[in-house]
Amino acid sequence: MWQWLTDSEAVLVYLIPVGIILGAALGGLVIEVVVLRRLAKWAAKTTWQGDDAILHALRGKVVIWSTLLGINAALPHVPLTIPAPTLMLLHQILLVLFILTVTSGVASAAAGLIRSPVSPDARPALSLVTTSVQVVIYILGILIILQVFAISITPALAALGVTGLAVSLALQGTLTDLISGIQIIASRQVRPGDFIRLENGEEGYVTDVNWRTTRIRQITNNMIIMPNSQITTSMVLNFHEPERALLVPVPLGVSYASDLEFVERVTLAVAHEVLAEVDGGIAPSEPFIRYTAFGDSSINFTVYLHCQEYADNYLVKHEFIKRLHRRYGAEGIDIPFPTQTVYVQPQTVTAERAATS
Repeated sequence: MWQWLTDSEAVLVYLIPVGIILGAALGGLVIEVVVLRRLAKWAAKTTWQGDDAILHALRGKVVIWSTLLGINAALPHVPLTIPAPTLMLLHQILLVLFILTVTSGVASAAAGLIRSPVSPDARPALSLVTTSVQVVIYILGILIILQVFAISITPALAALGVTGLAVSLALQGTLTDLISGIQIIASRQVRPGDFIRLENGEEGYVTDVNWRTTRIRQITNNMIIMPNSQITTSMVLNFHEPERALLVPVPLGVSYASDLEFVERVTLAVAHEVLAEVDGGIAPSEPFIRYTAFGDSSINFTVYLHCQEYADNYLVKHEFIKRLHRRYGAEGIDIPFPTQTVYVQPQTVTAERAATS
């Protein structure tokens, strides 16, 4: 009987640390399954997406943290003689693992918070900002780990400063593009999906803003890869700001003999028809005409058509010009081509003939 009690006590001694570890892990699992799931359901009902990002960062981390805390609490109850330096080293290793997982969770949550207010099609452009923030967080985590092992970080910071200065001088152009990329993303004046025209005349859809370049896809499906610094230092026309819908001007001209009231009625009738039937036109909108000048051979005016976005103006203008030309021909409205009329004074001709005779 005494032998059985002795064996039971020996088993119990080993079961205590194992039970502490399993209990801690089970507690973390309960928090993951019960608490976090309920919080996730509550977060799904809110309009702020930041809470979803934070809960996503906590998934899987709670069990790890509770297990590490359980191991740390179980070490003093292990029925083994562990030297004090070894025991301290084990505690430090557990603390390092805890700091690494916390750093990973904070970095993931920070990235989610940065992406949360941005539409999904614009999130690829935030890769530069999210990566930079995550790198800074991991560096802070590494510095904290160095402090755990009582390693002085002052020399490391000094060396890092000197190295950073040398690198900044060597990579000045690259760093300029990096800062310009952050400025483009932070200002949100140019975002993926926007149709822009640069100062040099190049135009297209912005597909990505990364750490060094901005990629622009042209209508012809070619890709322009431009350094970010050129985007920030040049004038950029954004056809999607403040909204995608825009007015498309179509310059025209009719002969001086035309009835301008009649021309306006016919032109607007064709414009209404095109906007209602052609993809890209805004049907409920009202096109309008503005006469602009007495030209050399025509009275000039501009027709303004409402389109859903810039790329739609090509098809809308195409159909409008075709139908308007056909309608003008049917209504007898003349579209003159450039001509010049030369008037010769009879007295001048007689004088010139007398001088030559």
